[in-house]
Amino acid sequence: MSNLKKITLVFTSLFLVLSLNVKAQNGLNDPGSLIGQDKERDNNPVQTAVPFLTISPDSRAGALGDAGVATSPDANSMFWNPSKYAFVENDMGLAVSFTPWLRNLVDDIYLGYLSGYKRLDDQQVIAASLRYFSLGEIIFTNKFGDYTGQHTPNEFSLDAAYARKFSNKIAGSLAFRFIRSDLTGGGYIGDSESKPGTSYAADVSAYYKTKIEISDKDADLAIGLNISNIGTKIGYTEETNEFIPINMRLGAAFTTYLDQYNSITFIADFNKLLVPTSPEYYSIGDVTSEGDTISGGDLVVKHGKDPKVSLPVGMIQSFSDAPGITRADGTRSIFAEEIQEIMYSLGAEYWYNKQFAIRGGYFHENVRKGNRKYFTVGMGLKLNVIGIDFAYLIPVYYNNNPLANTVRFTIIMDMAAMQSKKGSNPYKK
Repeated sequence: MSNLKKITLVFTSLFLVLSLNVKAQNGLNDPGSLIGQDKERDNNPVQTAVPFLTISPDSRAGALGDAGVATSPDANSMFWNPSKYAFVENDMGLAVSFTPWLRNLVDDIYLGYLSGYKRLDDQQVIAASLRYFSLGEIIFTNKFGDYTGQHTPNEFSLDAAYARKFSNKIAGSLAFRFIRSDLTGGGYIGDSESKPGTSYAADVSAYYKTKIEISDKDADLAIGLNISNIGTKIGYTEETNEFIPINMRLGAAFTTYLDQYNSITFIADFNKLLVPTSPEYYSIGDVTSEGDTISGGDLVVKHGKDPKVSLPVGMIQSFSDAPGITRADGTRSIFAEEIQEIMYSLGAEYWYNKQFAIRGGYFHENVRKGNRKYFTVGMGLKLNVIGIDFAYLIPVYYNNNPLANTVRFTIIMDMAAMQSKKGSNPYKK
């Protein structure tokens, strides 16, 4: 069998499995088909401020179902796993990405991303990135419908990271982030004057990479972990204070080299937000277990845990604070709902001669936690000093889906090669 036939068979099998998985998940996640589903709480997504921090900014990972914590390092590793920079081949790199966002709803929302790195020596790399999210122009009115002004809400984050090898197989990194979110331009929210929200956060990550042999063929196995956005709460008025999207991402990537020209990588990522889940509260007139009757304005937790907690407490209790799902026998399962909060991504990437790439993937989020389900496809082209990536998103539920027709574009530049005109790198292994 030729290499082309092998590659075609692999991709066909991968997407057949993914398609069957989607059909199965659609049946299992239909609230009407779940035995023991809590009908009063069909939807309970984990909510945070500044959700733009969770949007995949680059086209390569965007074409892999938003998977990238364990893929090979590139200039966009800041978002996925900064510790990968320690294994990057080039001495210095820069990437620029652009994503028109939610174009099925409005035409002026977009995400821009700039990231780069510089190798200090064989063990150490520093990196930085800037993410800018524009929500387009919004016209404000008062409760009578009178025009009060207009504003272009925007959010951005500025990052810096240090990555270091601990051995030939393991690396770690620390990253720091400043976040600013200006949604109202200083207008009023109800009777309260608003202000831009700011937050400070950090990422802690690790990356493991080793060479193995499968059926007499060379292969690479990589495992990545990144806990990102560990930071202060953010507020837009004196009375508000919300968690930012603290996220734990764990994944693996397996690369097999078919011959000297062809390679294929299979990727799997798992994500969980480490922030409190909204609890279920008693309704007006309910009598609590203490015998108190709930009146208007009272918020007493019936199932789950109080979300108004400190940062470390919120991260710890995020593993066990879901209100739970009622089983057919009337008992409540917290674990079942916690499992629903885990999102996963599957992807595959084929390279020919390290110059041309074809990518595909699938992203899955439980129907009760946001219901984002979509396929992704894309391509990449790498020249001597520049690379170009493209990604396209295909929602499972296409009718009026705001994510439909989402595209991403990325340009990656080998800055050291541009400067030397030779592309040589004393640290390249």
